[in-house]
Amino acid sequence: MTLSAPEASRRTREICALAPIVPVLVIHDVRHARPLAEALVAGGLPVLEVTLRTPAALEAISAMASVSGGHVGAGTLITPEDVRAAKQAGASFGVSPGATDALLDACEAEDMPLLPGCATATEALRLLARGYDMLKFFPAEASGGAPAVKAIGAPLPQITFCPTGGISLTNAKSYLSLSNVLCAGGSWVAPNDLIQAGKWSEIEALAKAASLLGRPG
Repeated sequence: MTLSAPEASRRTREICALAPIVPVLVIHDVRHARPLAEALVAGGLPVLEVTLRTPAALEAISAMASVSGGHVGAGTLITPEDVRAAKQAGASFGVSPGATDALLDACEAEDMPLLPGCATATEALRLLARGYDMLKFFPAEASGGAPAVKAIGAPLPQITFCPTGGISLTNAKSYLSLSNVLCAGGSWVAPNDLIQAGKWSEIEALAKAASLLGRPG
C-alpha cells in the first residue's frame, strides 16, 4: 500500500496530538528499552522517538513496540534504507531532521507516516506543496526559538509544527503556547544518567511533569 502525502501528514498529526512532549531517545543498551518505554507511557507520554544513532536503536524499537499504549517511531531517518529498517523493526512513524524526495518517496512506499523536518519558510513551502502540513521545526533553538516558529506561522497558518532541538522544561511552554505548535520534542525527560542507572520511577516523574505542560495554567 502506498501512502499519500496528505494521509501521511494526517496520521502524523493524530500521533503528535496524543501528548505535548515527544521524548527524543538515544538508547545504547536494548535492555533499557522496554522499562524506559513503560516509564514514559505510565507518565503520560505515549509517543516515543527512538533516534537511529546507536547500534541498539532498531532492537530498541522492536522491544518498545510491544509496550501497551505506546506509539514508537524512528528518528533521524536519513535514507530509504533507514525507512525500510525502521518499518521492519516495528516503528509506527518516522521523524527526519530534513526532507529529500528519496526519503519522502520511501516513507510513502512503506506506509510510514513521517514528521519531516524544516528550518526555513522555503523548506516548509516545499513540503506543503507535496502535501505535508505537520512538520518538525529543527533545530528549534538554534533557528530562532519560539519567536521564529511564531513568525513563520504568520504567512503559513495552515502548517503546524513540532519544534525539536534545545527544548527543555524551562522553555517548552513558550513553544506550546503558540497556535501553530501541536507538540514539542525533547530529550530531558529521559536523561542518559537516569537510564543507565535504571531509575525508571524518576523518569516516570519527569514524564508526568512534561505531560502537564500542554494544559492551561
